[in-house]
Amino acid sequence: MAWWILYIILGIVVVLLVAGYFFLKKKMEKKLELQKELVDQHKVSTSILVLEKRMDKVQNANIPKGVVDQIPKIYKLRKVPIVKAKIGPQVMDLLCDEDIFNKIPEKKTVKVDLAGIFIAGVKIEKRKK
Repeated sequence: MAWWILYIILGIVVVLLVAGYFFLKKKMEKKLELQKELVDQHKVSTSILVLEKRMDKVQNANIPKGVVDQIPKIYKLRKVPIVKAKIGPQVMDLLCDEDIFNKIPEKKTVKVDLAGIFIAGVKIEKRKK
């Protein structure tokens, strides 16, 4: 009889964990959607010269302290894609998503959509000979 009670308690715990996971996932998806809308509102197309690409921690990048303080803690702990680029006369470290990071060629001029220090999109320029 005691085994059945243990199985019922374990079943309830598993169901609660699964329900909590789906609730948190839905909440994070809404937050991600709001952030994507905000990025889309503030993006500007510009050309950059990509000097270097690397996966590194945010603290090691040349990013202003005020911006680093606003980044969620989970991104501070793990390595994120960082692109060192020349925008006009200024050399900056920019953040981007991993799929955009893989599309960006190194040591080439690229037309990108920037939202602050975040690369929101990339359009590779093809030069005619």
